This record gives sequence, C-alpha cells and structure tokens, in this order.
Amino acid sequence: MTDLLYTLPDFPTKLYTHLLPSLEKHLITTTDLLTLDALEVAKRAQLPLLDVRRLANHVVAILQGQLGLKNDNALNFENVGEKQADFGALKKSGKEAISQWSTISTLDPTLDAALGGGIPTGYITEITGESGAGKTQLLLTLLLSAQLPPPHGLARPTLYISTEHPLPTTRLSQLLTTHPLLSSHNGATPPSLNHILALNTPDLESQEHILTYQLPVALARHNIGLVILDSIAANYRAERSFDKTAAALATRSAQLVKLGALLRGLAREYGCAVVVANQVADRFAPVTGVSRASASGPNNLFSSSPASTATQFNGKPTPSVLSLDHQQRFFTGWGSHPSSSSTTSQNSMNLKTPSLGLVWANQIACRVALIKERDYGRAGTGEGEVNVGKTGRAEWNPRRWRRWMRLVFAPWAEGTAEGENGVEFEIWTGGVRAVNKEVEKVTEAAD
Repeated sequence: MTDLLYTLPDFPTKLYTHLLPSLEKHLITTTDLLTLDALEVAKRAQLPLLDVRRLANHVVAILQGQLGLKNDNALNFENVGEKQADFGALKKSGKEAISQWSTISTLDPTLDAALGGGIPTGYITEITGESGAGKTQLLLTLLLSAQLPPPHGLARPTLYISTEHPLPTTRLSQLLTTHPLLSSHNGATPPSLNHILALNTPDLESQEHILTYQLPVALARHNIGLVILDSIAANYRAERSFDKTAAALATRSAQLVKLGALLRGLAREYGCAVVVANQVADRFAPVTGVSRASASGPNNLFSSSPASTATQFNGKPTPSVLSLDHQQRFFTGWGSHPSSSSTTSQNSMNLKTPSLGLVWANQIACRVALIKERDYGRAGTGEGEVNVGKTGRAEWNPRRWRRWMRLVFAPWAEGTAEGENGVEFEIWTGGVRAVNKEVEKVTEAAD
C-alpha cells in the first residue's frame, strides 16, 4: 500500500496502522485491494478478513466521493466495522446537471465554440503556451467576462492569484473601455476592477498557505465565480530547479496531487471555475539519421541533434505506440498538428511540453494550448521566385507571429482533431478574438 497516499493524499491512515505494514510487506497495492477478492488479500497479507474489507470499502467510498457519487447510508469508518452501503446514487440527475451548467465566455463566439461553450464552472481548466502566446490576455478577458450576466458570464466577482507579476490593471482598464460587450452593460451591473480580488504568492510556502486556508474563506465570503492562478508552475520550478533527485521528484508529485485534489474540491463545492496558466518547456523530437542540413527553408536555422531512444537506457526496445514520445502528443497539445504556414519543417521541430509533467496533467479536467508560430516569407521575393543567398539556399524572413488555440482534452467537448491547427486568433486592444479568414486573405493579397 505504498501508493495509497499517492492516490489519496488525505486518506486517514491512522485508522489502519495495524494493516498497512503487512500490506506493504506483501507488495499489495491499492489496485490489488480494489480488484482482488478480499479473502485473497487477507490470506496473502495474513490479516483479518473483516478489517481488509473495511479498508477496501473506505477507499472505494472516498474515490466515489471524488467522482461526485453520494452515499445515502454513510459509513462511520471510525466506529463501524463491516457494513454494506449503496454507492450508486448520483448527486444530480442528467437534467439537473444540464440545467446548472454554467460557462464563462471568451467574448468571441468562435473561440467559445472551440472550447465547447466557454470555460465551465466546477472544473480545473489549464491554459498553457510559451511566452507571448496570449495566456495572460485570455485570462484578463475571463476576469472581466465572468462578471457579466449569463450567457456571457456568472455575474459574480473574480479572484486573480499571481506568482510572477502583479495584476495588470492598466490592461484591464483598456479592455473595459474597448470591448463592446464590456463597455455596454445595458442596465446591469457593469464589470469593474472593484470586483476583482488580487493576491500575490511569491514562493511555494505562501502559495500553499493561501490556497489551503485563505482561498476557501474568500470563496465563501465574496461569492467568487472564477479563480485564476497565473502561473501554476512558477513557484514549483523555482523551488525544485536545483534538486533533481528521485526523492525530490516524488515529493513534488505528491504536492501536485494534493493541490489538484484541493482545487477540484473547491471548484465543486463553491460552483466556481478554476483556471490556471502553465508554462512550457522545449521538447526535442527524435531525429533520424538523415541530416537536415541539405533541406531548404527556415529549418536550416536549427542544428540537428542525435536521436535518443529508450533502448539506450534499458536495452529493451519499446513499442513505438507505448513510448512517451508517441503518447504525449495526445495530452500536451504539441506534436499532432501540421503547420499551416510556409515553415512546416521548422514548426514541426518547435515542440513544447507543458510544465509539471504527466502528474499534473492527470489533475486537470481540460487543457487548452495556445500555439505561437512565425509566419515566414522568402526574402525580397514576396510570392515570386526563391531568392538564393550566398549559401546557395533559399533565404526566409519572418513576417509576423500567428497564434492558434487548441482544445487538447476536455470531458465536455471534443478536442481539436489530430492534424488540425485549431482556431487561429489574434490579440487586439479589446482582448483576444478569432481571425476572420476573409479579412486575412485580403491582407495577405495586399502584402
């Protein structure tokens, strides 16, 4: 049961101190406890059958409680031994859940459609992307749109927790005066900076204290509808940047699991949306033996590196479909879409991985990736022939930045299809908005 606290960080182990050592000694995991017959587990661990069943029922009850299932005949596990309870009743029916479904709009119908209607309450949503991709711009828009009445918002105050920089009030004021939905409130209470609470967490210790003790009080006292944490990885990366031992990584994983459980519980209890910004790191894809030096285009700016495979470490070939290099493209947001610009080769190497790894990815309900790529054009030629430089290769110049929004995964909407870039958007004085394809074609023709 060495993985019990990893699966359920808040499990009351004091009630079962007489069972856990024997279970650990016989290498019985939480999965074994839930899937094997209680009699078999009791024989292997040489423990009383009733105590093993009581422990298994307790674990099942907590897991089902996290999934939103209720128990009408709640068990008092501190005083009651073996009892049977009905764990199958849902807290809400399907119609009740649909009627209470609330979302926060990005104030752009195209972006909302890509997200399945907007940012829903009761879940943790992650916005990830590299610097300059538009994460903060989207978060600031949500801070104000959540104050709008339905269907655009919740008509509730918002909370901004910063780990890196203070709340950009100047930019918020610009959004309020520029965006038509924010500036024209039609008699309702208008969005305002007065309805935004701001907190700063400069280190990991203060972050844990604020999220554990101050955040629940603020949610209950001010009826907060949206909690934004910008960014989730900053303090963890600063605290653990010089400690890469296995023990340190295991400690951080346990902290992330506990943090995810805390934020999920608060989102469900207070009916608020929790949105976190996440940083990214470069990911280097395996390189074949063919040199890319002979290829033309902007990818010549990047040097090749030797391929690294799992066989270098364990001596056993790993099936490609089971390797992390293959699987992570389904949950990171990078690696499954081609570039729509003229720099397909270069952009295919511009792979990123959200920080905090797979452990944090399992804590969130939705991941939205904001992708920023250069749009290249041939130097001095426009749409004409290739301009060959002194090296004998075509010269490419960056013309502008282009940004896309990809829904990587979510339980309420289908993610962006593999092979698609997502919805292209731009940053303007009023926030973020989807790019009008017709206007874009006219602009490109003029260039």
